Amino acid sequence: METIKQALKYGVVGVSNTLITAVVIWVMMKVFGISDVVSNITGYVAGVLNSFILNKQWTFRSTQGWLVSALRFGAVFGVCYLLQLGLLLYLNRTLTIDPYYNQLIAMVFYTVINFIMNKYITFKS
Repeated sequence: METIKQALKYGVVGVSNTLITAVVIWVMMKVFGISDVVSNITGYVAGVLNSFILNKQWTFRSTQGWLVSALRFGAVFGVCYLLQLGLLLYLNRTLTIDPYYNQLIAMVFYTVINFIMNKYITFKS
């Protein structure tokens, strides 16, 4: 039951992260004409700061120190980010749809693996 509650909270945090990330990526790509990769990196940096604070304090109610949590969170983020970036690049090479939609597909993938890794690695009890 606790995992379900955490997943729901993570979902709420995720919606805010996704909105922040998606808006930053869209503005950078569509308004400023910045590359997919640079837009992706910048969008995720904006979302990850929000994610760390809300997930540590609210979703997982972690009592670990901020430094230990931040280091683990950073490592987990790095792994998840590289996996989603790899998927994004693959989708951009293989699908003939607007690359922005590939960003959204990669975000969903990232969200699932990030929850699992944060629950069992970053903020483990």
